[in-house]
Amino acid sequence: MVGTWYVIVSFMLIAYITLDGRNFGAGTLHYIVARTPEERQQVIAALGPLWSWHEVWLVGFGGTLLLAFPRLMASAFAGYYLALFLILWSLVLRGVSIEVRSHIDDRLWQSFWDFVFIASNLLLAMLFGVAAGNLIRGVPLDGNESFSFAFFTDFRVRGNVGLLDWYTVSIAVFTVVMLAAHGATYLMLKTEGAVHDRSAAWAKFLWAAVLPLFLAISAESWVVRPDLFAHAFHHPICWLGLLLLLASIVMLMSGLSRNKEGRAFIASNLLLGSILGTGAATIFPVMLYSTLHSENSLTAYSVAASRGTLLIASTWWPIGLALTIIYAVFISRGYAGRVSAKGDTQGSY
Repeated sequence: MVGTWYVIVSFMLIAYITLDGRNFGAGTLHYIVARTPEERQQVIAALGPLWSWHEVWLVGFGGTLLLAFPRLMASAFAGYYLALFLILWSLVLRGVSIEVRSHIDDRLWQSFWDFVFIASNLLLAMLFGVAAGNLIRGVPLDGNESFSFAFFTDFRVRGNVGLLDWYTVSIAVFTVVMLAAHGATYLMLKTEGAVHDRSAAWAKFLWAAVLPLFLAISAESWVVRPDLFAHAFHHPICWLGLLLLLASIVMLMSGLSRNKEGRAFIASNLLLGSILGTGAATIFPVMLYSTLHSENSLTAYSVAASRGTLLIASTWWPIGLALTIIYAVFISRGYAGRVSAKGDTQGSY
């Protein structure tokens, strides 16, 4: 039962990062692929109303985590308080910039909110990357299941660590590049004209940069947590994730080289999901690793809710998932098709 809910929580987080990650990437590239006010409006319209639906997965992830693993929620939210508020404010500013930029037909007004849009998406990509780095490296968790840390201490990965060090920063850089590639692949599928052409060129360039960065952070992870690789070697799900990763790379290369944009976008989602899924399987059952003493680490079994609570939740969660999928299909069909630079063909923003 605990393992099942770990899969559910992981699935919801992976779904959010995969879906909203393309918005982070597209926003990060906003000034690069769009060079005129009309083209920037085209990028905003390509995101349409879907960005707000994607955030539902993040809210659902938080609620499910609280339900299934309440003690983990108590420890993690207290320790990550400052980082979580930075994520919250970035999400708020991202939403405000999309909603209000076109309310006033003034270049200065729109340029300001375009800058806020780019900065908030870039910061979100970086913060989620730093969070992933902290999850792998660990946090200074004491014997009372609590921790707190500053932005950085001595930039080392052992002992009383901070939010930022050489490892978490490198994971953040990798995350920004990969989500930018993911966003460029989405814009390549969703737009036309000059924005499409620039997005296609940047997608090929960024995906080429992802591979050496992935190899670099894999080597760094071996140094920081060598036990994870030993665990992954004996975990069949990790091998399945690796096979999916290799298949998605081949599919992505085929899609980009043959201009099969739909194939490339599907592969982009599978590639991102396989990396996150393999990572989730690798760290299980430890959900919060202690850099002070490994015995202070929190496992899924030690922080899970009672069996009765998890059984009750198992009856309503599939219903909620079904409603979410139905709504996703409905709204995606309503805003299907490419966006033209000549006008907002999506009927939004």
